[in-house]
Formats: sequence, structure tokens, C-alpha cells
Amino acid sequence: MPNADSADRLGSEGAKSTAGTIRVMVVDDHEIFRQGLEQLINAEKDMTYVGGAASCADALGLVDRMVPDVVILDLSLRGRSGLDTLKDIRARTTVPAFLILTVHDENLFAERALRAGARGFIMKEEGAARVIAGIREIAAGRFFFSSIVSQRLLASLAGHGKGDDRLPMDRLTDREMVVFELLGRGLSTRQIAGELNLSVKTIDAHRENIKKKLNIQDAQELLRHAILWVQELNIS
Repeated sequence: MPNADSADRLGSEGAKSTAGTIRVMVVDDHEIFRQGLEQLINAEKDMTYVGGAASCADALGLVDRMVPDVVILDLSLRGRSGLDTLKDIRARTTVPAFLILTVHDENLFAERALRAGARGFIMKEEGAARVIAGIREIAAGRFFFSSIVSQRLLASLAGHGKGDDRLPMDRLTDREMVVFELLGRGLSTRQIAGELNLSVKTIDAHRENIKKKLNIQDAQELLRHAILWVQELNIS
């Protein structure tokens, strides 16, 4: 069995896919989930699975070699967030289309994913048929979001929904969201600094900003909120 922190073997059809076939790569740190998606994708006549990765570093190497048309990406990865991974891939390769497939609430993360460069967002609780539909839509150059999120994104682009009516968590920047998640997963300020390659002073500044935006009074309350949030999302 391959190491969970390394890239999977290449998909059996990855090196010989025919013209018109959608080449799909999966970045998710759960091996069984990647294997399930491999079977799902390879069952479609117009798709082929070209490989999977569990981490940002492995994803960068694999996407360079395999040049997929679509990358299915989870937001929770070891060592680096999915949003940061998306940005890293877009910064250094021929850009594929990104489909976010995650447990994270689309109401909180869909707009962030779109800003980072994703073309679609699906929660893992949805069925296989929607995943396949999402792959085809974004491979064709279209966007793929739920109707509720689509309306919210359109309202945002029209200049609405950007004031105090936003959800409290939506007021956090992408980096603050990552820090908040890592706090909830039990990492100390120093550990978070090492994880994100930032200074302890910078992480302390992020913590203070998070407290202000979420109206949290002290460090103990911040930690409690972060732990509860992670538990609710079933991330830990």
C-alpha cells in the first residue's frame, strides 16, 4: 500500500487517454476516498483518472507531469490548505480547472474558492452523479455551484451582501481561516507558525484579528470556538 503522504500510482489509463477524454487528477489526503473517485471516474467513457496526491508537494509534482484537465481538490490537506494548494498550482503550471470536493460548508468557502481560482464546489455529502456532472461542466469551461451559492455569488458581484449581514466566519481572510482551523485541530501558535512558514508574531496578529472579527474576548474563548467549529465540520 502506498504511503498516504505520497502521490498514488498513475491512473491505468492516464498515459494513454484519447483525444476528447477528460483527464482528472484527485488531491485528497484520504487514500480510500481517492480510490473511490478513481473507480467512479474510470467508469465514465469520456473521463480517465490520471493520478492522485495526498499533499500539496505531491500535487505540484503530479500536475506538472500529468497535465490534467480537471483537478478535484479537498480543502483540508496535511501541511498546507487546499486553497493554498490551488493557488500554488495556478502559479506554476498550465492551469487545469479546479473542482472543490470537501466537507466544508459551501456557504463559507465557495466564494473563497472562486476567488482563488476554482470553477466548481461540491460538498462530499452529495452524490456521485453530481461529482461527474461537475467534472463535465468545468471541463467545458463553465462554473458549477449549487443554486443557492450561485445566487449568493451573483448578489456579491452586484455589490450586495458585503456588509454586516455577512456570516461572522465569512469576515475572516483565507489565512485567518487556516489559522482558525489549525487552532481547532490542537496546534499551538508556534506549531501553526512552523506549519505555515510564518513568524510567531504574525500568527499572534492573525489570532487578534480573528478575535475582533468574531467578537471573541480572550484566548480561551477563541480556542473553544475553534475546536467546536472543527468538530462541526468533521475535519479533525
